[in-house]
Amino acid sequence: MRASIKPKGFLARLSRCTVKALETFQQALPPGHPDIATSLNNLAGLYKAQGRLGEAEPLYREAMEIRQQALPPGHPDIATSLSNLASLYQAQGRLGEAEPLYRQALEIYQKALPPGHPDIATSLNNLARLYQAQGFLDKAEPLYRQALEIRQQALPPAIPISQ
Repeated sequence: MRASIKPKGFLARLSRCTVKALETFQQALPPGHPDIATSLNNLAGLYKAQGRLGEAEPLYREAMEIRQQALPPGHPDIATSLSNLASLYQAQGRLGEAEPLYRQALEIYQKALPPGHPDIATSLNNLARLYQAQGFLDKAEPLYRQALEIRQQALPPAIPISQ
């Protein structure tokens, strides 16, 4: 069982460290370097976890723009950025804006990764969760089933899959 309770102030301290790491990357690397995008993405994720959704969005957007410019089209890191921004939109209740991003991320993963890759399962699950939130259970169920099948095939039998 994983401990999910963080000590008081943990995320705030972690955010300060992540801001410092971002500043260091921005000073040491040329503008538009993919490692800067990763650092922006990490900080955005922390802000999202803190409920600071408005502050997370521009960071997710900048990370995505950097990756789209620095990496070849269809790179899995671009899909990660799309998925992260979609997740933020979903958290904000902007479900209509989240769907095309989740779909694009899934398409990239399916083209860039081997069939049965766990990131494809995660992407299918993300889109299914969105459809479920929209009340489209008929669209969500087959995606959940596909994701489960991939995970069952990818993981050794000794590892339980929580449902």
